[in-house]
Amino acid sequence: MRILGIETSCDETAVAVVEDGTEILSNVVASQVDIHARYGGIVPEVASRQHMLTILPVLERAMSQAKTGWQDVDAIAITFGPGLSGSLLVGVNVAKASALAQGLPLIGVNHLEAHIYANWLDDNQPLFPCLCLIVSGGHSDLVLMTGHGEYEKIGRTRDDAAGEAFDKGARILGLGYPGGPAIEAVAKNVVPSLSLPRAWLRSTDDFSFSGLKTALLHLVEGRGSLDVAWVADAAASFQQAIVEVLATKAIVAAERLGVRQILLSGGVAANTALAGYFASNCPLPFLIPRPGLCTDNAAMVAACAYYRLQAGMVDGYGLDVVPSLSDVVPSLSLS
Repeated sequence: MRILGIETSCDETAVAVVEDGTEILSNVVASQVDIHARYGGIVPEVASRQHMLTILPVLERAMSQAKTGWQDVDAIAITFGPGLSGSLLVGVNVAKASALAQGLPLIGVNHLEAHIYANWLDDNQPLFPCLCLIVSGGHSDLVLMTGHGEYEKIGRTRDDAAGEAFDKGARILGLGYPGGPAIEAVAKNVVPSLSLPRAWLRSTDDFSFSGLKTALLHLVEGRGSLDVAWVADAAASFQQAIVEVLATKAIVAAERLGVRQILLSGGVAANTALAGYFASNCPLPFLIPRPGLCTDNAAMVAACAYYRLQAGMVDGYGLDVVPSLSDVVPSLSLS
């Protein structure tokens, strides 16, 4: 079964063809990072206009790479939220028009759930029950997954998500955008020595990174001038604080819940320090998608849709975007 996936929730225009929920036949991503870097963050109107320019060429390229014609496609999957409204609308409208024209089933996918399903790609077979750590620019969530479509929210961020904290930390240190890769690059091979706080919130599985960001700001303001070596140390120390909290809280929750595996997903999961911490400290099996599948892509959307289609979950052509969708899909509750 071949599913065409489309992802336009933020600033990547992506289309993929995935077979049987695991085998990637094509996965094309047109990034807008260079466009938005000059503004220090994503400009919604610019993002949506760029999606309009690139969506059809990306779609054609993905189908060509997969050696797939419309007659070979069994369904079309599309991210309908959460995300930027203008960006989501471009993808949803193209998906609906294509599904209607070709007489194909349309499957709306929650962007967060799609990130989880990146762990099924490349022929991986995660073990249930598992604990999913979703870490991206807008979300830091812990979700217990007991089967396909069976979720329970365990923890979430109370303020800044991990990716958002990386972006703000990089801005404070003058490292540019996107913050996660910028901090990781200057922190490479640096032994962190600065004292920065960790918000453990020990009575809950929630996360908080706003205090860490404020502490970094106070260090910078108190220093006056910033030299390269100190910035590298600050970046490494900041990164270590985020990594330790994310990994430790996930591991503790996983052991308490008795899961068989931990699944990481989202853009921050591509951070090598996070992967290294899990490798050194996690007593449980864990999975991390390869970097290109951690960041926004359409293969994860198609993979997620495959299991929804198997369960008979198909949307009508009246599917609309839900930009504020956080972690609730009516048919797949992430409450």
